[in-house]
Amino acid sequence: MKRTQIQRARAGEVTPAMERVAERENRDPEFVREQVADGQAVIPNNHAHDSLDPMIIGREFATKVNANIGNSETTSDIEGELRKLHTAVHYGADTVMDLSTGGNLNEIREANVDHAPVPVGTVPIYEAIKHVDDPADLTHELLLDTIEKQAEQGVDYMTIHAGILMEHLPLTDGRKTGIVSRGGSILAQWMEENGMQNPLYAKFDAICEIFAEHDVTFSLGDGLRPGSIADASDEAQFAELDTLGELTRTAWDHSVQVMVEGPGHVPMDQVADNVERQQSVCDGAPFYVLGPLVTDVAPGYDHITSAIGATEAARAGAAMLCYVTPKEHLGLPEEEDVRDGLAAYRIAAHAADVANDHPGARDWDDALSEARYEFDWRRQFDLALDPERAQTYHDQTLPGDNYKEARFCSMCGVEFCSMRIDQDARDADGEMSAIDDETDLRASAAAEVNLPPVGSHDTSGVPEKVEIDGVTFTPEESHADD
Repeated sequence: MKRTQIQRARAGEVTPAMERVAERENRDPEFVREQVADGQAVIPNNHAHDSLDPMIIGREFATKVNANIGNSETTSDIEGELRKLHTAVHYGADTVMDLSTGGNLNEIREANVDHAPVPVGTVPIYEAIKHVDDPADLTHELLLDTIEKQAEQGVDYMTIHAGILMEHLPLTDGRKTGIVSRGGSILAQWMEENGMQNPLYAKFDAICEIFAEHDVTFSLGDGLRPGSIADASDEAQFAELDTLGELTRTAWDHSVQVMVEGPGHVPMDQVADNVERQQSVCDGAPFYVLGPLVTDVAPGYDHITSAIGATEAARAGAAMLCYVTPKEHLGLPEEEDVRDGLAAYRIAAHAADVANDHPGARDWDDALSEARYEFDWRRQFDLALDPERAQTYHDQTLPGDNYKEARFCSMCGVEFCSMRIDQDARDADGEMSAIDDETDLRASAAAEVNLPPVGSHDTSGVPEKVEIDGVTFTPEESHADD
């Protein structure tokens, strides 16, 4: 039986995955091993995920971003899902979660694992519920069988809502938005109707055994996360968190890697406290947060309201941020929504890394600022988080090649461009010294995610073409703003 990353790390072994992570993070491989051995970081790396380029999630490393993709009952198209996967990776997702709830679940999951150079996560209860007419009909055996099948398919991490218990349910009475987690609401209904404890909690040891066999990482789900800022930091949320701390230690005893999911909707002044509480209760296990959204008033813009909270959470020690798209609360995200959500969250993650003084994180900012001051438009585009978008916006008003050499843009025009005026003044009177500092990104100590271009995963293990039901096609790869 193959051993898990944490098991090998505890034995003093630096695995090939740890070597690759050390290269991508510009860190000592031994430090990576120690962090994994202590449970302070995870390397989601299912033995069966052949196309994976290993990455690490932990507060001592660059902040990571997850992109949720997947179909729904009303939208079920494998090729479309693979385009979402490709878009997510291209725009810098460090992991993806397949949250499909519609048709073709097995085929979509297999295609995602086969073609993802990043870890793939799932929520197994979404598939299990498809096999019964009523949530109350779910069985322990069906849940375990579903989890084992997905592990065999190569899923790297799974959200397991094992922390929501029968005794927690009365604590949700009086909430403005009740239980907003899909998995949490299904399990709450199951417990109410069957009068039994959460089956994922009851069978947690058995789940650990499956995870240990395939080296699947736990993403312990927050089934009682707040769905509004009014419900944040309440008794129900923290009661579940205490259980997640216990389950973290149980998983470690089984030599299984663990990260813990967090809220949700949290006002700004409570975000850091939430992170610090999780780190204490869960003994430093990596914290993976959705947002959090710091206000509830902006449907259509929740990629912004949540990115604000995400930056604050990462500054306080959250290790991975789950992106939110403009479609949150409104509909199923499409490719452009994936792009916008990832842009917001790559900004949040990078801003937090700069604020936390991660090695070399600010070098990217400095290099772009230098290119901007020198009116090196082509280098500005190349260094941008989203180069296609940056050039498109510039070229909407100044499209000609001659404007790529211009010392102004259409915002101020040539007469009122402050940087042109400043440069001319420095050149004219010699009273102000020239600005000639230059950042060499090739020598930067930054982790790969804090250097351009985003989406720089090793895709050598990913098949170029996709075959589904006997039909071969190449996923669409157009990203430019036409």
